[in-house]
Amino acid sequence: MPEATEAAPFLHAAAESSNEVEAFWRWTCDGVRIRIAIWPGPAKGTILLFPGRTEYIEKYARTADSMGALGYAMATIDWRGQGLSDRALKDPNTGHVDDFGHYQFDVRAMIDAVRSKGMPEPFYLIGHSMGGSIGLRALMKGAGIKAAVFTAPMWGIQINRLMRPVAFSICWAADRLGFGHAYAPGTKRLAYVEKTSFEGNTLTTDREMFDYMRRQIKAHPQLALGGPSLHWLGQALAECRSLARKPSPTIPALTFLGSRESIVDAAPIRDRMSRWPNGRLEIFEGAEHEIMMESPDRRRRFLDIAVEHFGAESRA
Repeated sequence: MPEATEAAPFLHAAAESSNEVEAFWRWTCDGVRIRIAIWPGPAKGTILLFPGRTEYIEKYARTADSMGALGYAMATIDWRGQGLSDRALKDPNTGHVDDFGHYQFDVRAMIDAVRSKGMPEPFYLIGHSMGGSIGLRALMKGAGIKAAVFTAPMWGIQINRLMRPVAFSICWAADRLGFGHAYAPGTKRLAYVEKTSFEGNTLTTDREMFDYMRRQIKAHPQLALGGPSLHWLGQALAECRSLARKPSPTIPALTFLGSRESIVDAAPIRDRMSRWPNGRLEIFEGAEHEIMMESPDRRRRFLDIAVEHFGAESRA
């Protein structure tokens, strides 16, 4: 297993950004090749952006540009099983992970790589959706983060409460019958933005940002990811249940949630943030799942509040 960092592709045209960025491969402790990107430069600190399920580095180039203009360097990652990182199944469009805990191997590889590149500290976290679940676990394990921001974190999945035990049972049975690799019910191999019109989408109310995501997938279908496997779903549900049983870390945290959220379960978010020491919940009225891909006024508000949060912790 190579230890040296090797250059990886960064799709500048898809990112629609010309700012300085370095993409490279890194191997995790269990031998998975993942892609990491950094936007370097003198800064007040480095934001570690943990993306959600199906996402990829280029999608967050605009966020990196905005953070750079506000004085922060940024790094982000293609999690195992998505983007250009190694995918586990014969059907590469299936969202799959053998064990949810293995995402922490990716976290460790990312933090080690960012440090080896000399990125400025302190480190701050932005965790979106599935990245919010991975990020919360990383904070609990002691990842060396100064302060955290979450957007629609996956601390619960939107499943009817009466159906949740059934979902666990289906996932358990599928694994034991050899069908854990199959798509979860109601999902397909097409990426969400490929199969959904703007008018019916639950990601953003901003057409330009929706079209931006669609252009990326159309131009580079190798970035696309469809529905999750039954095994992934079972692992994710178990991880959400495990996290819910643990107290919040003492790291200051700010969580953003759109009032129209329909992908993750809002109840565990509200519950945890009501009990998080130094924690606060910000509701964005009228917003959908992806606050960082929302309308320009909401993106600006998000940036202003997040940067103020990070800055306050630096001054403390």
